[in-house]
Amino acid sequence: MGRRLAAAVHVEHPTTREWVVLEPGDEPDDDVAAEITNPDAWEADEPTSDAKEPEPDEPAAFGFTAQPEPEPEPEPAPRRRRKTADADA
Repeated sequence: MGRRLAAAVHVEHPTTREWVVLEPGDEPDDDVAAEITNPDAWEADEPTSDAKEPEPDEPAAFGFTAQPEPEPEPEPAPRRRRKTADADA
């Protein structure tokens, strides 16, 4: 114990597999606290050592990877010559 929550969280208890709702100010047991991976859920006075920074090669959360690359500009169509009118007409 020792760490206090700054936000309400819903977490699955690691032993019973029941969903538990923890309120701001609660100090969960170490086994339940290990399940809370969001660093913003904890009060700021104690830094969390469980928080993992995403590595550069690792995709970002929720499937957002990077800005989509813009599509290339289409190449202009080749110019066609106009047919000349017959001089006899």
